[in-house]
Amino acid sequence: MVPLGTPALREAVRVVGRIRAWQRGWHGRSKIERVEFQSMVMWHAMPWIFFLSWGSLPLGLSLRHEPDALIFGWALIAVAAAQSVHVNRSLRRSVDHYLKRCGLPRRDLAVSGALLAVALGLSLGLEAVDGAAEGMIGFTTLYLVVPFGQSLAFAVSVRVFLLHIVLIDAVALAGFAAVGVPGGRLAGYAALIGFAGVLTLISARCGAWTLSVMWEADRSREVEARLAVAEERLRFGRDLHDVMGRNLAVIALKSELAVQLARRGRPEAVDQMVEVQRIAQESQREVREVVRGYREIDLGVELLGAQGVLEAAGITCRVTGSAAGLPAPCSPGAAVPPR
Repeated sequence: MVPLGTPALREAVRVVGRIRAWQRGWHGRSKIERVEFQSMVMWHAMPWIFFLSWGSLPLGLSLRHEPDALIFGWALIAVAAAQSVHVNRSLRRSVDHYLKRCGLPRRDLAVSGALLAVALGLSLGLEAVDGAAEGMIGFTTLYLVVPFGQSLAFAVSVRVFLLHIVLIDAVALAGFAAVGVPGGRLAGYAALIGFAGVLTLISARCGAWTLSVMWEADRSREVEARLAVAEERLRFGRDLHDVMGRNLAVIALKSELAVQLARRGRPEAVDQMVEVQRIAQESQREVREVVRGYREIDLGVELLGAQGVLEAAGITCRVTGSAAGLPAPCSPGAAVPPR
């Protein structure tokens, strides 16, 4: 049993705390953020998987035990590892550029291209000294395009990406032909470089395109929610204006009438002020209904309100016909179609 307060127990508590914090952070992410996180993990792991399977183990096991071969071979493996390190460091900026969150990472692309050039030069040197078993350099050539291609796939269009791969393929073939690689192996190297480029493009752009579509859909839902809120605010403002505008006009007219009657000593002034009080209380009730969202506009009520405003102003008003039986589109509460 581990006694309380020992360093081992404290370290175990810290580890458990970090795990729980990671779980809370994971559950706090949205679905799209989880998908993006998983995609980033896959893109970070891909260069290292190819480095182990294509770039280091086959070459390291096939190097000849000669000084030149060992120097070129292990230098090539070190540069290949540096390619993976660099593409991992710059991957976040490349993906953000594709998702339109930042500008083009030109410096990262330049460094990645320089590492690719150094790696191809070491491959040519290794081929020139015949430092590896026949055909093993092809595995390394297959890998060398992957880190640069991954950075490039997020940064440029598909057409520009393919043009870069064709250019890299042509330069590599010219170099291998210059050091005496026969035609059959040259064709194999060309096919491997092209295959690596297309594979990198598919693995990078398909996931990134899916992410961009998901984020665009998420932004559309957010805009839709904001429009719904704005529409509800407009509805509230319109209903509040319908309630308060008419009633305030009636209150103003009846108050003015009550003042004139009071100055003349007429007892009808009291009746007008009682009516003002009634309208004010009715306005309070209608405002509460508007706030709660329960108010429904009725054409008959609106006509009576308009008639009251006109009569309070001393204008004779007569309403003919009935508001009953009108279709729904003719209701005052119906939505107004956009123009």
